[in-house]
Amino acid sequence: MAPIWRDFRGPLDNELRSIVGDSSLPLYSMMRYHLGWVDEQGKPQQPGGKGLRPLLCLLACEAAGGDWRRALPAAAAVELAHNFSLIHDDIQDCSAERRNRPTVWSVWGAAQAINAGDSMHTLARLAMLRLSSGGVPLVAVLEATILLDEACLKLCEGQYLDISYEKRLDVSVDDYLNMVRLKTAALFECSVGVGAVVGSGDASKRQRLRRFGEALGMAFQVQDDILGIWGEKGKVGKPVTGDIKQKKKSLPVVYGLQNADIGDRLAAIYSGGEITPADVAEVEQLLVRVGARQYAEKMAGDFYKQAAAELLRVPMPDSSRSRLRVVADSLLGRSR
Repeated sequence: MAPIWRDFRGPLDNELRSIVGDSSLPLYSMMRYHLGWVDEQGKPQQPGGKGLRPLLCLLACEAAGGDWRRALPAAAAVELAHNFSLIHDDIQDCSAERRNRPTVWSVWGAAQAINAGDSMHTLARLAMLRLSSGGVPLVAVLEATILLDEACLKLCEGQYLDISYEKRLDVSVDDYLNMVRLKTAALFECSVGVGAVVGSGDASKRQRLRRFGEALGMAFQVQDDILGIWGEKGKVGKPVTGDIKQKKKSLPVVYGLQNADIGDRLAAIYSGGEITPADVAEVEQLLVRVGARQYAEKMAGDFYKQAAAELLRVPMPDSSRSRLRVVADSLLGRSR
């Protein structure tokens, strides 16, 4: 995916840096740290993160017939919204590591990390309003801002469900899918949607692109659930098997709990106290026994196919369709 980023990365980084600013207040240093621009001492370093959502925003603007440069404030907004959610998510999950280094709260404490996350959310809204200075009509700016606010609300709803499911054993696949549509797919849909709003006044085209984004977000989360159990250590960006230790109801676990052969044993492990390394190993073995990984991989593939089908329905230049397909393929580790 690196060649696709070549045109976009520099302008997007410049946009983000201009929004976050260079204030000496440590609050902003925390945000710059989370974004990967500096280390704990404030020394510059190479940024981390995949930047999927802003890239999708810019590519969607281009696919809809617009100049992607006009969508840079929107792309920055969705990236900041995503990262505000990650800061809060790390606090809620007591995650000490993200992107292979300490999380914001584990360095500066939960209270100040909440401040950093809240500030980043506010900066995301302010970033979206910058669209007007680039000549985007005010009605489109308002529509894009509403899409962002709706997505952030859905994200919080999804996070609420995700946390509440940790204490439940009766979570169905439908419950899981509803949670994922809110927690993950909503921001993917928003990223593509705001790009399309900036790029086109064609409501039908915008709607189809949004459906592509939602299906892609669903595929992404299912794939992330697979990596959360069977990912390669050091390449996932967070501790592998962490989802099991936190009793997350990821898709493989939900599938296992509903399986007659292993459901009772899984329920016994998940209803007990702290999950031990031995428990983690047993959960992995149980899930392998019933084909939970294959089940999840098929579902990820089905959502990918939905996304690809929606993409084919949108009139756009072949070059734009190809670039969006490359990004979609990269999320599921496919090669073309």
